[in-house]
Amino acid sequence: MYCRANDLRCKDVINVKNGCRIGCVCDFEIDLSSARISALVIYGRWRFFGLLGRGKDIIIRWCDIQLIGEDAILVNFDVPGLKCSVPVKIWAAIFSRLPCVAN
Repeated sequence: MYCRANDLRCKDVINVKNGCRIGCVCDFEIDLSSARISALVIYGRWRFFGLLGRGKDIIIRWCDIQLIGEDAILVNFDVPGLKCSVPVKIWAAIFSRLPCVAN
């Protein structure tokens, strides 16, 4: 399976350890000697509606990526200081109970 770098951008990044959404892929780090992506960069969250800038960027090494899917990227990564209000697993459980409308 091949995937373009543009296809990775704006995909949700989810931590497999606790089911929390870390954020969206915003940028990449590229190893120029091997011409490969070495890490994914997720921009820090806005502080006080952007008036105080952003938090620290989250850099996820390529070896920490577990799975790249069509809609999300699953990673095995601990983010220090990131608070998870509602894990993705809870949202999945809520939406799985909603009736499905077939076309």
